[in-house]
Amino acid sequence: MWSDSWNWAQALTDLQVKLGAPEQLAWIVSYALGAVIIASLSLLVAMMLIWVTRKIVSRLQDRIGPNRLGPWGLVQSVADVLKLLTKEVVSPRNADWVAYNIAPIFSVFGVLMVLAILPFAPGFIGADLNVAVLYVPAVGSIGIMAALMAGWASNNKYALLSGFRVVAQLISYEIPMVLAMLPAVLLAGTMSMNGLSQAQSLHLFGLNVGLGWFVFVLPASMLIFFIVSLAEAEQPTFSLLEAESEIIAGFHIEYSGMAFAMFFLAQFLNTFFLGAVMTVLFLGGWQGPFVDQLPILGFVYFLGKTTIIYAVVMWLKGTLPRVRIDQMMNLAWKVLVPLVLGLILWQMVAMKLPGGVWVQYPLILLGNLGAIWIVSRVMTSYFKSEQLRTKRAFTPRSLIGTMQVVNTQQAGD
Repeated sequence: MWSDSWNWAQALTDLQVKLGAPEQLAWIVSYALGAVIIASLSLLVAMMLIWVTRKIVSRLQDRIGPNRLGPWGLVQSVADVLKLLTKEVVSPRNADWVAYNIAPIFSVFGVLMVLAILPFAPGFIGADLNVAVLYVPAVGSIGIMAALMAGWASNNKYALLSGFRVVAQLISYEIPMVLAMLPAVLLAGTMSMNGLSQAQSLHLFGLNVGLGWFVFVLPASMLIFFIVSLAEAEQPTFSLLEAESEIIAGFHIEYSGMAFAMFFLAQFLNTFFLGAVMTVLFLGGWQGPFVDQLPILGFVYFLGKTTIIYAVVMWLKGTLPRVRIDQMMNLAWKVLVPLVLGLILWQMVAMKLPGGVWVQYPLILLGNLGAIWIVSRVMTSYFKSEQLRTKRAFTPRSLIGTMQVVNTQQAGD
């Protein structure tokens, strides 16, 4: 049952055929049942993620978080869902009714589609697509369209402004996201998510220890993908699509009830699933010690790695301030895109050199470490110049002239 060749849909269909069901109907029932189970589990995961987010952020900010309903406040998310289900969904006057009501559905639909290609354990995957790496940004575009539809259809200038930011931010950051996936694809030689997980096995003394993770060779590519994931999931420091202090909550300002909640459901799930994609690309997916002997450990490894990534994102959420829109766009086009293109070019040259992995992998790692060092130096210089510019902007002109005279005198002395 847990071998790599096991297909859950085929097994369930065979069982129905043996019970007398027509084969075509059995296939329809199998896939429909699988979709319902995955979607239902996703909703439960989202409720748990909300609780985890509240707990982590509250601890970072010296608060308590949910602690009334249930042990450790675990039932708080259930109460919130019940409250949202009972609230009325109100449509603004003169809103585009069709686009306004379809947008929340599209936002969740695009995120749930990513579940189909995630390998949770050996042989446990919805659809092992041979172009799964391209599938991820393709279905992610549905969420971009949903946010733009919500902002345009709400008949609210602030929501419309946020919709324009969707186009500027998410589409811009999809380019470095796709490019950041390519180094892992080049090493594995496949765009299948299951193939990427299998390519990161490491055999020692005839045993698969499951520690041949690509992060040990591609740390800069993983860091770029992580930064881009923050922007794509609308997490700080890139939460400009819902900047409450600027555009009163963004494209979903006119939504209420479950329509409002569906946007946040998509946001929480998108953050978790992008962490799962990063786990597959750079952290071995379900690979780990003794996974060949006990394949169910693949679930533990996969969910454990993904949860750690999510916790780090929430750590940043409760720590870092929001960047400006110009800083965000400069980071995408002037830093991340040229950097990842240079890494891909370096890796392609290194992989053509003779000597096998013992020569190629150290060279690729050297290029990644060099890229991290260069960017750290450039960003440090940028932050210092920004700090100096801000200090001058908030200093009175008369005081600036006095400081310049004092500095000139000190230089003369």
